[in-house]
Amino acid sequence: MSRTSRLNCIIPPYLLKKLLESEDSEVRQAALDTMLTTARLRGERAVRASFAGAAAPGNGRRTVFDCEQGSFLPVAVLARPEEGPESADESVNLAFDGLGLTRDFYKEVLQRNSIDGRGMRLDGYVHFGVKFNNAFWDGRQMVFGDGDGKQFGNLTRSLDVIAHELTHGVTDHTAGFEYHDQPGALNESMSDVFGSLVKQWSLKQSAEEADWLIGADVWTPGIDADALRSMKAPGHAYNNALVGMDPQPDRMSKFIHLPDTEEGDNGGVHFNSGIPNKAFFLTAVGIGGFAWEAAGLIWYESLKASTAEAQFQDFAHTTFQKAGELFGVGSAEQSAVLAAWQEVEIPIRGVPTGVVRARSLAANMHGGVGRQDGLAALTRQVAELSAKMTRLAKDVNALKAAR
Repeated sequence: MSRTSRLNCIIPPYLLKKLLESEDSEVRQAALDTMLTTARLRGERAVRASFAGAAAPGNGRRTVFDCEQGSFLPVAVLARPEEGPESADESVNLAFDGLGLTRDFYKEVLQRNSIDGRGMRLDGYVHFGVKFNNAFWDGRQMVFGDGDGKQFGNLTRSLDVIAHELTHGVTDHTAGFEYHDQPGALNESMSDVFGSLVKQWSLKQSAEEADWLIGADVWTPGIDADALRSMKAPGHAYNNALVGMDPQPDRMSKFIHLPDTEEGDNGGVHFNSGIPNKAFFLTAVGIGGFAWEAAGLIWYESLKASTAEAQFQDFAHTTFQKAGELFGVGSAEQSAVLAAWQEVEIPIRGVPTGVVRARSLAANMHGGVGRQDGLAALTRQVAELSAKMTRLAKDVNALKAAR
């Protein structure tokens, strides 16, 4: 499916399937309607409508439309343009503000001009469908359902959900991670990473202060669940009778192998994203301070430097290299990246598995000043070895080509 027609939805398909087992007929019907509508939309090419008075393209200008419970976007009503007054509709204003905060984060923190880097306009559609239990990015616009009011609430209430969906657009315009298996899980993880960072940035929270939850405001108050996902503790965002326990793994030994089909979540993209999510969390708290300043920058530059088919280990290696380029070989930032990936059981190429954790533990036992110096020196040696191996591989390939 092309990038512009694929739907990236915040509510994973396995949660909607669980809701089909509810004893409440209204909950079952809302879940079924959501799944049928989503399937229909996946089979169509999303069409962007042109409205009189809508914001002109460029500079990330926002326009919010009201679907009025319909599901055909071209007939939605203009509710708030960029220069328009605040609406009486809370959903309109929440969507408008969320689009703006995400746009401003990318511009002010990462010097990116909107989703595509060229000032792409930001169109949002609220009140999509009847009791529609999802929010999605279709490659061109952001669409929000109101939820069924029993399990899920209004999808405009979570800033990290809005930023998550828009980041799918950023990924499409940079690495373009293919939406299946490990590249697809990286795609989902990127959206969780920057969804969380936009929320942290808006609240001016440090990595230690942040909750690291995705979609904390999505469940209704009556549901026993913290969020849709936890980056700090994948697998522990919820555990209740209706939907069961959060299935996300937090390390490679727990990787979930599923078929590359829609029924199999495209190879488990919403499941296995917990592994790189945990690596980012560990990197951010390992560095400390504001997560968007160092860890976020490393991940963003690595996203831009990655290929569409990148596997977890490829991306891990790229973050390690970028950390060295941005903050210095052997720096505390690069050490934190290395330790984080090893903790989730993804080795950096050229680095013996467990070396950093073992050395770090030994240094901790002796305490004091030598810990950081020793870890930095080790990381420096590792980076130098990795660079040598990369150069050697290039020389070998050059020799093969010459023959």
